[in-house]
Amino acid sequence: MEKLGLIAGNRRFPIIFSQAAKKNGYFVVAVAIKKDTALAIKKAADKVYWLNLNEFSRMFEIFKNEGIVKIAMAGQISPYRIFSKEINTNKEIQEVLADIQDKRADTIFSAIAQRLNNAGFQLISSTKFLEEMLPEKGALTKRGPTSSEKEDIGFGFALAKAVADLDIGQAIAVKKKAVVAVEALEGTDNLIRRAGKIARGEIVVVKVSKPKQDPRFDVPVIGFNTVKALIKAGVSCLAIEAGKTLFIDQEASLRLADKKGIAIVAV
Repeated sequence: MEKLGLIAGNRRFPIIFSQAAKKNGYFVVAVAIKKDTALAIKKAADKVYWLNLNEFSRMFEIFKNEGIVKIAMAGQISPYRIFSKEINTNKEIQEVLADIQDKRADTIFSAIAQRLNNAGFQLISSTKFLEEMLPEKGALTKRGPTSSEKEDIGFGFALAKAVADLDIGQAIAVKKKAVVAVEALEGTDNLIRRAGKIARGEIVVVKVSKPKQDPRFDVPVIGFNTVKALIKAGVSCLAIEAGKTLFIDQEASLRLADKKGIAIVAV
């Protein structure tokens, strides 16, 4: 059985990826990040190594010792940790950060991907085995967007693409063609919460991929927690980019959205 390495970040994405990889005949060896990776990874993966974020260099040693060639990255590391003491006091991580031009997510992940490649590893797409979770064009909920929501989707989509191209974020909240909030380091769910505080009700959230998205990392993801955030913030419609946004726990998420009258559409 071929081994597959996994750099597991937070939330459900690494869990679902592990389960899918195992169904496809791989033995999954996960490197889990303390304070970020969910404990459920212990059941989802075949073997798990728990590392502190400042034990970055051990990851390469672990994968080499396990005889792994292919590696996937799934899930994020909490963005606030880029400013933490564990990062600022770690010489090797500081060397990685010093070699890049800025601290945008795509820049950091690209640098890590290059280091993996230089060490002889092959980084595969994080959506491998999960293609059925990339919805195609059309309404996903029972209710489609209203004419007003469609106008906001069209308005927000172009702006979201521009923001994503700058690698600032991948989502934007709009209301009646006014920009309410733009995603940055805080992530989509926190963007939604912030938008709800600013302009509760009739908010449309648009989430897109980057024009030059690298499917090996940082794929746009939504799920059950996203829908719960929509409800609390008073968002009426969520639009995602068709074929490029990973929708996990889709059945339960759509059932909840339908119950609350929220429209979710892939465009």
